[in-house]
Amino acid sequence: MSQGFGMESPSRHVHAGLREVARHLVVIESGGYAVARLFSEAREQIAEFDASTEETGSMTSGQVSAKGATGAEWDRALAGHSVAERAAAEVYLLSI
Repeated sequence: MSQGFGMESPSRHVHAGLREVARHLVVIESGGYAVARLFSEAREQIAEFDASTEETGSMTSGQVSAKGATGAEWDRALAGHSVAERAAAEVYLLSI
């Protein structure tokens, strides 16, 4: 009989690198509804969720957005969106 008393011992912990910090929040229409997308400083997508959640409101509270994500720095990150969607997007710079 093992010393686990019928329960499996936990596996070894893996020390992996941490995810990058989210620096940009983009609220953009996609397929008829608004989505919130978090990006790193290098414009790599970190997360995507429904923009109507309370998390979006708490992240944008007291912040002023820039209108439009039409700059060349957003070309690769927002490649799946139309020019009109990108022009109407709200971009927030998140503080660390």
